[in-house]
Amino acid sequence: MSKLESANVEVLRGKNYIRVKGKKRIYPVDIITSPYPGFPTDLHAPMAAFLTISDGTSFIEETIFDARFNYVDELRRLGARIRLVDKTAVITGVSRLTDAPVEAADLRAGGSLVLASLAAEGTTEITGVEYIDRGYKSIEKKLSALGAQITRCSE
Repeated sequence: MSKLESANVEVLRGKNYIRVKGKKRIYPVDIITSPYPGFPTDLHAPMAAFLTISDGTSFIEETIFDARFNYVDELRRLGARIRLVDKTAVITGVSRLTDAPVEAADLRAGGSLVLASLAAEGTTEITGVEYIDRGYKSIEKKLSALGAQITRCSE
């Protein structure tokens, strides 16, 4: 939660809930993944998607797994400016993301693509949803309940 707060997201904590309230301006954040109680590697890709529209340059250094960057090319297809330097994603925020066909290669990449697609202009089609379904059951229903425009398409 502290990294979201550093990025200018208001986090309200209650006894049985957490409420987040975004602001118009997202600040860049530097992150180094590490075991608990540090920043979890499982949140690396979703946080990268969030930071693609920040006002500045963020860094996410992956210290646990080598294969955590397979989301990068797909986010670039949406207009994200991300470059890899060794084990670090250098993310320069853009003013907007745009729709494009993208493919989820794994659960975490899929989650990041869903988040980025919600922020993108236009309609993005994500394939590889079987990976997303492994960790986010009925994600389209949950996000729709929050006001997102998202639908599951059948082939």
